[in-house]
This record gives sequence, structure tokens and C-alpha cells, in this order.
Amino acid sequence: MTAPSRDTLETFPNPFPERNFVVETIAPEFTSVCPKTGHPDYGTLTISYVADQVCYELKSLKLYLQEYRNHGAFYEQVTNMILDDLVAVTQPRWMKIEAAFTPRGGIRTTVIVEHGKRPQ
Repeated sequence: MTAPSRDTLETFPNPFPERNFVVETIAPEFTSVCPKTGHPDYGTLTISYVADQVCYELKSLKLYLQEYRNHGAFYEQVTNMILDDLVAVTQPRWMKIEAAFTPRGGIRTTVIVEHGKRPQ
């Protein structure tokens, strides 16, 4: 299977580019694959951002995240890849992704990555 592609992501014009407002999107059924064991990894992604000129379109985000279902990558790589792709496509003023993965072997992992400084 091919690697996830930022080309899947679509945008639309920010309806209020003069205003700072936070958009929060929660994807409670995120799935990827552990590259070491081949087992599925499940988690909840919380994406928060302050848009500049464009916002991401939700259906395209859903399709993009589904591309990770069979993609082998560690938690840290997956979370950073998603941030890099969303930043490249939307050029937000600020973005944060919190990836809270389901416990495996009695260990829970959450990866938090951020781009820019959150406007006040």
C-alpha cells in the first residue's frame, strides 16, 4: 500500500481570516500499524488550529487519516507526519495535534506536536 499523501487534503477559504479562532477536530477512530509487530495501533487524534487564509475540509481529512490504516510507523512518526502535512496544506497561524493511543501491554502513550505560537 502507498504512503499517506497530503494531496488527499482539500481546503476552503477561511470565512473570517481577520479573526483568531480555534478549530478543534477530534478523530476518535484513528488507526495505523506498528512497524515492529505489525499489530494495529488505535488512538484518538485531537487537531486544534488557528487558521490563516484556509481551513481543511473534513471529508478530505477523514480520507487522509484513513490512509494510515495500513501504514507502518511509530506513534511519534505518525503524529509528526500528520502535522507536517496539515501545516504544508493549510499554513495555519498555529496548530497542535494530540495523539492519544490506546494502551498496549499496560502502557499508554500520548504524542503532542505543535507548530507556531498560539495567538492570544
